[in-house]
Amino acid sequence: MRCLQFLIFLKIGLSIALPLLPEDDNKEENIQFAEEYLKKFYNDVANSPSFDEKIGNSALENIKKMQEFFGLTVTGKVDSETLATMKKPRCGVPDIGQYRHFYGNRRWQTSDLTYRILNYTPDLAPADVDRQIQKAFQVWSDVTPLTFTRIYDGTADIMISFGTRFHGDFFPFDGPHGTLAHAFAPGDGIGGDAHFDEDETWTTNSNAYNLFLVAAHEFGHALGLAHSDDPTALMYPIYSYVDPNNYQLPQDDVEGIQVLYGPPTEVDPDVNPVDPTPEVPNPPKPCDPTLTFDAVTTLRGELMFFKDRIIWRKYLYSEQIDTTLIKSIWPTLPVKIDAAYENTKKDQVFFFKGAKYWAIQGYDVVPGYPRTIYKMGFPRSVKKIDAALYIKDIEKTLFFVEEQYWSYDEANKTMDKGYPRLTSEDFSGLRNKVDAAVQYNEGLLYFFSGANWYEYDNKSKRILRISKTNTWLGC
Repeated sequence: MRCLQFLIFLKIGLSIALPLLPEDDNKEENIQFAEEYLKKFYNDVANSPSFDEKIGNSALENIKKMQEFFGLTVTGKVDSETLATMKKPRCGVPDIGQYRHFYGNRRWQTSDLTYRILNYTPDLAPADVDRQIQKAFQVWSDVTPLTFTRIYDGTADIMISFGTRFHGDFFPFDGPHGTLAHAFAPGDGIGGDAHFDEDETWTTNSNAYNLFLVAAHEFGHALGLAHSDDPTALMYPIYSYVDPNNYQLPQDDVEGIQVLYGPPTEVDPDVNPVDPTPEVPNPPKPCDPTLTFDAVTTLRGELMFFKDRIIWRKYLYSEQIDTTLIKSIWPTLPVKIDAAYENTKKDQVFFFKGAKYWAIQGYDVVPGYPRTIYKMGFPRSVKKIDAALYIKDIEKTLFFVEEQYWSYDEANKTMDKGYPRLTSEDFSGLRNKVDAAVQYNEGLLYFFSGANWYEYDNKSKRILRISKTNTWLGC
């Protein structure tokens, strides 16, 4: 998560010669739309001394940056996939570009902030707007020491208003859809303020645009956060609906906001998943006959079995099994893991949670992580990895998602062509979703599915035996 101040939009009067767009009846209209989109959200060369000379190449580079940010195929052209992404409703804050810090601040210097609602949308009853705004602030106060107090007169730290088109700042709205709202980073004057486009239809449900979800996103900007390229994050720039009932802030956003303000003063492990938790209520029972694993991996010879916040560690040439917490070993990892595997050639273990993954060398997180799985070549339709399996002799990693799997070439760092494929077609006998997998014991493959594990011979392509998952823990 990049924690930056809001930027000043650049008004560029030059025409950008865009690479070829798809042929259609609206080509000229699409070219103009794409030019404006890139100026607004991806213009990062305008302050260069040689800007006039660079303008021809800047469009190509900005298209590539936009495609990379959203995990699209990087072509440098505004193809149909890129144009479709550009036309999705989104926040008005740019994703990259010329950022300017307001008076050198990157965060509020107080933890007690005030807000004021200047006017209301006719789409909702004022009481509904009040509740949605209060709930949106609570998303952030639950994971930080921040408090938000509403005032009814005077100037608040965060002034909230609804407006259309030119509405009192230098960043006019664009009518229905398109830009939904924008906010300014902490600072004096307009700093911290949040504006919502009144040309949109605001709701408290899944119809049109949910005010709570958009407000929570904009308040992230008002607190100092920029956009995230993690599509599961609240600070992802494109709007998508998720059930606001019992909403829990995604891990990416929790980590980002706590870089600026730290965790809550009184640590609640259910609200603040970033902090280590010394005890686990109702820990999983290793000999439960219905036991399932979240992930299984090797680490320099030992086996690690993950379930909720727990790790069971089984050592080579020993029957001893130790129980510990994920946070006790890797404090910066999420409290629950979706998948894991060890690349023995690199001496690295990779952990997956949602659309993000971490690389660990020994007991240290490798610099530059976490990253998004879309940089590996996964389509945006994949929201999480169920299981990962590294096959040492061919240097391939298999990623299992629901009933399909992908093959990843570790040497070339690319997805193999022809994938995904059905797991049941290539691994006879595996008919259910794979929860975890590992290569162990003379190169045999072990798949964990539900309460059972399957020993698989990859050479003969057949299952050798099946047993209960808990037998790995001495039960």
